[in-house]
Amino acid sequence: MATVLNDGAGSGLRDKAMSCVPEFEVLGDRRKAAARYVRIAAAVAAAGGLLFGYDTGIIASALIFVTQSFSLTTGGQEWVAAALNIGAIFGAVLSGPVSDRFGRRPAVMAAAVVFILASFGCGLAPGMGTLIFARLWLGVAIGATTQIVPVYLAELAPPAKRGGLVSLFQFAFSIGLLTAFFVGYELSGARDCWRAMFMLGAVPAACLGVGMVFLPESPRWLLHNGQEKRAVAILYRLRGHCDEVRRELDEVLAVDKAEAGGGWLELTQGWVRPALVVALGIAALSQLSGPNVIVYYAPIILSQAGLGHSTALLTSVSVGVTSAITTAMGIALIDRVGRRRMMLVMLPFAALSLFVLGGIFLSPAPVAGFRLALMVASLLGYIFFNFGSLSVAVWLVGSEVFPLAVRSRAMGLASATVWLADTIVSLVTLSLVNALGATGTFWLFGAVNVLSFLFVWRYVPETAGSSLEEIETSLRDGTFRPGR
Repeated sequence: MATVLNDGAGSGLRDKAMSCVPEFEVLGDRRKAAARYVRIAAAVAAAGGLLFGYDTGIIASALIFVTQSFSLTTGGQEWVAAALNIGAIFGAVLSGPVSDRFGRRPAVMAAAVVFILASFGCGLAPGMGTLIFARLWLGVAIGATTQIVPVYLAELAPPAKRGGLVSLFQFAFSIGLLTAFFVGYELSGARDCWRAMFMLGAVPAACLGVGMVFLPESPRWLLHNGQEKRAVAILYRLRGHCDEVRRELDEVLAVDKAEAGGGWLELTQGWVRPALVVALGIAALSQLSGPNVIVYYAPIILSQAGLGHSTALLTSVSVGVTSAITTAMGIALIDRVGRRRMMLVMLPFAALSLFVLGGIFLSPAPVAGFRLALMVASLLGYIFFNFGSLSVAVWLVGSEVFPLAVRSRAMGLASATVWLADTIVSLVTLSLVNALGATGTFWLFGAVNVLSFLFVWRYVPETAGSSLEEIETSLRDGTFRPGR
């Protein structure tokens, strides 16, 4: 990407661009209006997480009935669930260059259109092959959204509020997940009810596409593509004070001098490697630690444990409620407590919850009474502690740690890593349950949560309160490490 903000010319271009900013109004009113504008923009863009959550959750409810309609084997169930993930890998990687070329905003709108078409494709599918094909395209749209939206939100947000605003994406995911579980429970039992479940996914996609029409482009993308005046005008609306706009421009100018062209090869440079380790590691562990074992397959596993379909689906609704509550808590705390500290505090309890959950299935007797209550408590405890740590941080940390020139491509790689790990989990979970039993499976994922704690302790620095440019500077000077 070409940029003209460099060297000695940067200050002159900055001052010229600043001329587009209106004379200062009432400071308090202007800052309040700017904060409100940022929140509205973040809320609309975060609706991309709603798509992600709805289609992640609806398969848990729909898969029972799709299996009946198409007489699916275990392998068929796994492929229907995993098709979305496979498409998302490609969507995440390919959307990076697209959003770099055309902008974050048009790329999100295009993903929303694909999502709408694919949702109807799933709902109208005459057979398993068509359903898998449509879910592949759903995956492309969701993969693109998970790459673009966190980057877009991180580039819009002020440093002090970036954690909470970017984490709105994960909160919207939780709301989408909860909505999917409610829809699945309410529609279950009707003939071909899974078709309506899939087609309703077009509703949040339409809201996202229409909402993005009224949102601004990322000011950092505009600066990096030579559109200084437009970038400064948007920054002024987002910050509400000329001094803050000038300070942010100065930070962008400072790191812009050292940036290369932003191609894939820049990701191989040694100074970028710590960011890659952190972002890709958290991306992989966020899925390998097992959250979607609960999301995708909880109804099936609980049904096999002796619960009826309706009871199993209702338990999944409680999973969605817990996910939404804990994510809201994470949004409130992540800027004050910090990304690293939240993960280090909560991951041990996530592991303990899975070890207890696995122990419940040691007995072959039907799960009932106290064991049933303990099973639900452990399941919800795991959701609380895992979603409140890795799941909240995964999109946030990935969108923060990469340099501007490669941020979109690198975040695409991190997003693809999430989906690749998720695909692996989707394809092997039922097979693991068959081979290891529910106990061995839950204990295995509990061990991965322990590994996740060790990874965060060893590699992940704290990014709360730092601007994106300060994080990039720490990468360049070698201070991007725990305890910096």
